[in-house]
Amino acid sequence: GFKVLASASHYWPLEDVDGIHEFPDTNGDIVEGMVNKGIYVTEKKGVTFLFSGSYQNSCISNPEVCGPEGVTFSFFWKTQDQQAKFLPASGGQVISSGFKICSNEGEGSVEFYTRGNAMMKWKASFSPPGPYWTHILFTWKSREGLKVYVNGTLNTTDPDGKVFYDYGDPSANLLTGTEGDRTKRYVNGAFDEFIIWERALTPNEIEQYFTAAIGVQVLLSSTLPWSVMTTTTQPVLSTNAYRPIITNLTEERGNFRSPDTMLGYLENVSVSLPNKSLSENTAQSLTEAFLKAIEDFLLLPNWIDVPETAHIFGSLIQTIDNLMAHMMDNLDENPLPLTMEGMSSVADYSLVKMHPQTLNLSYYRFPSRGQSYISIPSEAFHEKAWITIVGLLYHNMHYFFHNINPMDTRIAEAAAYKGYMISATSYLISVKVEPLPKLSHNLSGSPLITIQLTHELTPRQYSQALNQSNRVHLYCAFLDYSNGTGVWSNEGCVRESGDLNYSVCLCNHLTNFAILMQVVPLKLTREHQVALSSITYIGCALSIFCLTITLVTFAILSSVSTIRNQRYHIHANLSFAVLVAQILLLTSFQFSPGTVPCKILAILLHFFFLSAFAWMLVEGFHLYSMVIKVFGSEESKHLYYYGIGWGCPLLICVISATSSLDSYGESGNCWLTLENGAIWAFVAPALFVILVNFGILIAVTRVISRISADNYKVHGDANAFK
Repeated sequence: GFKVLASASHYWPLEDVDGIHEFPDTNGDIVEGMVNKGIYVTEKKGVTFLFSGSYQNSCISNPEVCGPEGVTFSFFWKTQDQQAKFLPASGGQVISSGFKICSNEGEGSVEFYTRGNAMMKWKASFSPPGPYWTHILFTWKSREGLKVYVNGTLNTTDPDGKVFYDYGDPSANLLTGTEGDRTKRYVNGAFDEFIIWERALTPNEIEQYFTAAIGVQVLLSSTLPWSVMTTTTQPVLSTNAYRPIITNLTEERGNFRSPDTMLGYLENVSVSLPNKSLSENTAQSLTEAFLKAIEDFLLLPNWIDVPETAHIFGSLIQTIDNLMAHMMDNLDENPLPLTMEGMSSVADYSLVKMHPQTLNLSYYRFPSRGQSYISIPSEAFHEKAWITIVGLLYHNMHYFFHNINPMDTRIAEAAAYKGYMISATSYLISVKVEPLPKLSHNLSGSPLITIQLTHELTPRQYSQALNQSNRVHLYCAFLDYSNGTGVWSNEGCVRESGDLNYSVCLCNHLTNFAILMQVVPLKLTREHQVALSSITYIGCALSIFCLTITLVTFAILSSVSTIRNQRYHIHANLSFAVLVAQILLLTSFQFSPGTVPCKILAILLHFFFLSAFAWMLVEGFHLYSMVIKVFGSEESKHLYYYGIGWGCPLLICVISATSSLDSYGESGNCWLTLENGAIWAFVAPALFVILVNFGILIAVTRVISRISADNYKVHGDANAFK
């Protein structure tokens, strides 16, 4: 406890306050006003005030400056004589630009403020202090929100906070007292041992500090007034066999470079835990330390290069299960009921020990909020005396279960589509209950577990799912460890409802669940394949034959006038581009996707089909120059036309191929893939050509119609107008 105090950033013992006995200065390094010399204390009879100047870059004035480590505020508080002079309506207060604590009308509360891009407010209420010294401590972390501890025990939380637009002066001083006239800052409360840590203390550290501060055994109920607690000359801490393990988990962080080595270490920790009872605070500390180590594992730089990624993460989840199962079996049975919950970057977690009769609802749900959850009907708990429930909702684990071979699963429906890989497409969620709930063996009976999971699709998965030529299979699956290793199975589960955004599953057992997705291309029947193949070969062969005749014809007629010769040049280039594209298209059917020849043919097809559209654009420009507006000499137009017809497609293909080579000849045929937007390197220029030529068609038609109408008026020849 003294070591925890010695690590504080700011400490004011307030020796003159007639309060609890003071800390003995055993380490010789506890200094009043530690670190920040600008904070000072003034004292009136039985009333204490703390002031600080405006420190804009400190955790005290702006908690967001504290970073991910968070901040902790701690002090002792009691209500004074009700006849105190100038009794304020708001009761006792501690206020700064970052936080505010007050008691009023039978309620105590902590309000916490951050002033970043959006002002946020967290608020948690608790029973206010009476005439006995009460320890108030609150921690804040950007990820975990506000936690308030009263007398060393977690009392209330506000994990999310809310946007807030109206809170006092952003440069307010830190003080204990009331707002308003400084000359009348009398309060009906007294404060002692005011401490600030520029990090969030763990529940274990809070327990240690509180025990040392009051000099009583930590096992005493935190709700008893201190006047009736049995004090001792020295704080007596219960022997805790788990403390070295928690310390080792913390110290070993960052020492591992290999996923295999670190996984082996975590597995060893989970199976070698002492078979001794542990308190709620110890369980919380152990869970937090273990999940921190898991976070380090996920951040290892070279785990992604390891083969069998899904197998490794299956073992990792089994390791977490072992830890939680150990805590279920060894959790201290006093006091009951018990609720332990928290959140980390790895998972939200909950451990509940209760009597089923205390369930106010017709079901137990984990987590209590959100779109992804597991629901257990209360009738499954009948005839149970006490139940222990452990829940985990993993945030990122599903990313590591991708490209799972369906033959490596126990999902018969997936194995029927051999070669089409499976990926997790939702959060992993886990709930374990001891003793086991009584569930129906038949999936059409009751009671059953209800699991709702929101799909977390990657852009690639979403594109595949929306592709009308694919069929999407969604499986309610779980990790089955019956053979020692985690294998995905859907035995005892059925997908009841849902769409592309979520799934609702019914299961007759509990374990780790997720939604798996398998995308299977729709297969054509043999008759359709023959018909399409015949149409393609006959149509392309006919096209190649006619285009060849066209080119020969243009070669024979090349001796005509200059203007006509230019028109024939454009026609010949267009015909040549289409001819080569058709020949390449027929050739590409002989090669398999993913091969080098297929990639080369895909790039050439892209170029020649783009060139065909580009020469159509040149046709439009030439018609425009003949009918509406003449521009440039014949030689300059020749250069423009060749630049548009061959140069622009070449430039587009070079940019596309160099930036996204893996988009050519990979999915189903020797062409651009439809999945990552690469197809727009062809579709966008083609649409542009169509729109421009449509505009030119309208403009040319209007001019010709006007000329024909004038000729009809002069000559009266209806055929000329037609």
